[in-house]
Amino acid sequence: MTPTPSSPTPGPAPETPARTTGPGDRLVRIGAIVFIFGAVATLVTVAPLFLGTDPFPTVAYALSMLMGVGFLIAGAGLLRSIAAQRRQARPGAEARSGAEARSEAPGSPGAESRSVAGSAP
Repeated sequence: MTPTPSSPTPGPAPETPARTTGPGDRLVRIGAIVFIFGAVATLVTVAPLFLGTDPFPTVAYALSMLMGVGFLIAGAGLLRSIAAQRRQARPGAEARSGAEARSEAPGSPGAESRSVAGSAP
């Protein structure tokens, strides 16, 4: 009989991050709902044309425009999310560029090796 490996002792469960919605997420969700509603309205509006029945009134065709409106709303949410992520990443980029500027200062140890290596013979 072979021994079975012991199972690891259960420790504290890893914490799962709470689901947070970022800027623009709500607009994307609303845009998707409006888009789906417009897509269904488009299918319902076009179906009588293929079935040979009387077409719907003009108001039904106007509801089909919700598909484009939903797409624009979702696109606006996406752009808002992109802008927020860029604003969030910007302070980190400034800190990195400041560190690079300090390392290239004339009195820094690495500055001489870079200037010698980059000079012509």
